Amino acid sequence: MNTVWAETALLPTGWASDVRININASGMIVDVKQDTLAVGEQTTFLLPSPANAHSHAFQRAMAGLTERRGPNPKDSFWTWRKLMFHFLDRLTPEHVEAITAFVQMEMLEAGYSTNAEFHYLHHQPGGVPYDNLAETSERIAAAADQTGIGLCLLPVHYEFGGCDGRALTAGQIRFGNDIDRFNALHYGAISALSSLPKDTGYGVAPHSLRAVSVENLKSYGALFPTGPIHMHLAEQLPEVDEVQKQWGQRPVEWALDNMELDERWCLIHCTQMTAQETVSLAQSGAVAGLCPITESNLGDGIFDAVRWMDSGGTIAVGSDSNIRIALSEELRTLDYSQRLRDGTRAALASSKYSTGRRMFESILKGGAQATQRKTGRLEVGYWADMLTLDTSSEHLWGRAKDTALDAWIFAGDDRLVADVWSAGRHMVKDGEHIARANIVAAYRQTINALKDDL
Repeated sequence: MNTVWAETALLPTGWASDVRININASGMIVDVKQDTLAVGEQTTFLLPSPANAHSHAFQRAMAGLTERRGPNPKDSFWTWRKLMFHFLDRLTPEHVEAITAFVQMEMLEAGYSTNAEFHYLHHQPGGVPYDNLAETSERIAAAADQTGIGLCLLPVHYEFGGCDGRALTAGQIRFGNDIDRFNALHYGAISALSSLPKDTGYGVAPHSLRAVSVENLKSYGALFPTGPIHMHLAEQLPEVDEVQKQWGQRPVEWALDNMELDERWCLIHCTQMTAQETVSLAQSGAVAGLCPITESNLGDGIFDAVRWMDSGGTIAVGSDSNIRIALSEELRTLDYSQRLRDGTRAALASSKYSTGRRMFESILKGGAQATQRKTGRLEVGYWADMLTLDTSSEHLWGRAKDTALDAWIFAGDDRLVADVWSAGRHMVKDGEHIARANIVAAYRQTINALKDDL
């Protein structure tokens, strides 16, 4: 039994004082008491830790390398994607493991307890499967074993290069599987997770409407009847145009009419929606998986979070391309995008909660739903996914409760994250991951090996 005590903690009922939390050997919270004497590991400001709902770990190693304009004067996501395809063709399974461990370490240091890995780099360069079909999935699992993060592995199903069923390009060939081979890969990935702790989860991810057949998209829930399902949706205007041209409807319209979207689904980006699509999709029960830093970097557009949340929709956040892994900055960028679009302030505040509190509680709920993980609450029966903030910092000095949350998100940064537990594993202490030195050394070795290709 492990005990964590906090002067102030955010419980499901609200802020509480002198909170004692008991955690069993599996990492599950078994007792929560208020107004107790200080015992065990003592902290000042304790929060539930959210899930990072969307990540392509390998892209971290190309962060900062795509900020020059390409030959097209209107550089866009599509020119960035060409550079990404060139980069990934150089990666070996060993590189994937080292980069993923580095990414997961940074996620933990930013305050995330869980990594939902949208994993699509499956095969060798040229598209030939590894002898072990789930080789790279095993590398993701091995990285989680190093870092102690709670992993939700989402193998990605990628069949086609577009809505018309055209063949994958050279850059996409490492992703590709028909439904039968993907099913085998899916079960191989589950097997790869067997040695990880009990809090490990898995699901599936049809990449997008562009990449999977109509027949499979329509029956995905039945094909994979358990676990979360994640999919990119309505990210880019050319994607909207392609789907509308081929299938006669905009992406969100088509998905709502043809797919059984419900609470199992996490739909990523959704930056190109009409007002009515926003309301209808929010009411489906699906989570919107938002990645505001990446969406800004790629020029995707602005998700209508005001309308979505006012319609009862739930959000989660993720670091996607991992150009920058910063939990507080994801939330700040999300709210600031709404302010800039609408000419308002405190866009996502409510009559009850401050901006930071409302966003933070929404991503706790949405991250738990998106990963189907018992997380996001300091409550008996939930994993001990927790973080503390350094209240001795000048950025939080004199701040408490909602105001402290707002100060972290809008006036500070993730250097204020002092400790992080994932299912009771105390992986970040005094702001640093406990295995930082070894993980960084392996990452640097990988970058050295790749530098001539980067």
